[in-house]
Amino acid sequence: MVTNFPALISLATFIGVIALIMSEKIHLTVAAFLGALILVFTHVITLKEGVNYISQSYATLALFFGVMVLVRAFEPTKIFDYLATQMVLLAKGSGKLLVLGVIAITTPICAVLPNATTVMLLAPLIPPIAEEIGVDFVPLLILMVFVANSAGLLTLVGDPATFIVGSAINISFNDYLFKLSFGGVLAVISILVVAPFLFRTIWNRRFTHLEELSHPKINHPKVLTLGGVIVAFVLLFFVIGETLPIPIPPAAVALLGAGLALLLAHQSKIDTVNNILKDVDWSTLIFFMSTFVIIGALEKTGVTAYLAQLLAIVVGKNIALGAILLVFFVGLLSSVIPNIPLVVAMVPLLKQYVVNIGLASPEVLSPDFAGQFPPEVLPLFYAMMFGATVGGNGTLVGASSNIVAAGIAEQHGRPISFHRFLQYGLPVMALQLVVSAFFVLWLFWRGT
Repeated sequence: MVTNFPALISLATFIGVIALIMSEKIHLTVAAFLGALILVFTHVITLKEGVNYISQSYATLALFFGVMVLVRAFEPTKIFDYLATQMVLLAKGSGKLLVLGVIAITTPICAVLPNATTVMLLAPLIPPIAEEIGVDFVPLLILMVFVANSAGLLTLVGDPATFIVGSAINISFNDYLFKLSFGGVLAVISILVVAPFLFRTIWNRRFTHLEELSHPKINHPKVLTLGGVIVAFVLLFFVIGETLPIPIPPAAVALLGAGLALLLAHQSKIDTVNNILKDVDWSTLIFFMSTFVIIGALEKTGVTAYLAQLLAIVVGKNIALGAILLVFFVGLLSSVIPNIPLVVAMVPLLKQYVVNIGLASPEVLSPDFAGQFPPEVLPLFYAMMFGATVGGNGTLVGASSNIVAAGIAEQHGRPISFHRFLQYGLPVMALQLVVSAFFVLWLFWRGT
């Protein structure tokens, strides 16, 4: 049992931060930031250790920062307002077509780009669309988040959680595609099933007087053309960068794109570097950094190791039972813990569990292990992958894309409250966890 004082402080801090976020009495970034500082000032971790925990997730932070700068740099061109109007016109006044359009546009992009990246690129379209047709943009943003998180299961690179777990078990892109992508298809279909009910206000809406819509013109077309080249370069190297003879990780690509966008904005004088950097969503970045510190403290003080021992006691060697329990356990945890730090903490826990029950050799615990895991234990990792991803749809803090969307909503003057997100998120999460459990069980019986 976890009885040492640092472990109790780290666990109490984690629970306290989650409780404050759910109460909405303190901004989520402030709650997480103060939680991380409590751990430092009580000497549960040192400041250097806290920075090290943040640095372990440097790629995620760099990716978010790069895309935020890239998107913000081209706002003066009015491209987002223009595209928003075109999307409304294509829907021909039908709320149903608008909802289906959000799903149709978001799904394929999230198959090749991390879901938070997709939300950063597409979410700026939503507030102008809603303003044009006179509806609340918050439900549309939440819908986009659900689709982005669900479609992230279509490929290995669609969601940071799938990539982290997939890398841990050394699954290739093609293996994932043939074995697990169908689970992502089921997750997206579940969104289609509930959309007419959850988003019925917009689904049943008919928009009239489309001819009266304002038609914003694109500013600085030459700059936008060059910007389009930069964005195309970034998207291309997101997909192929890591397959090159000298690999270029997505985070580096995003930062290079951000640097080029800043250069273009400065040289063309469409905006100043100071203005662009001032508008970066620093709140979201600080929230993630603080969360990485809190999760790191749980790992350092032995809380995660204790959970691994508890899992071995409860499940034993019953992999089918373990997989089903993991889908729901990780899914529920992921609804209150951002799934990136959660899977970072859970991967070593699950590896230790399969070693403890004798189904894998201790060599799998090495960070450099490049071999294959025994097929009989893989459903456990698949369960964690699916639970962490669809569980992120449950609450506002469950996934990185949720936090990004919340930041964008706040920038447009309409914050997404924890409780409002919960009204949409709970039914979606419940349905998707059940579907995922059946899918993982099917994989187990296939012997995958």
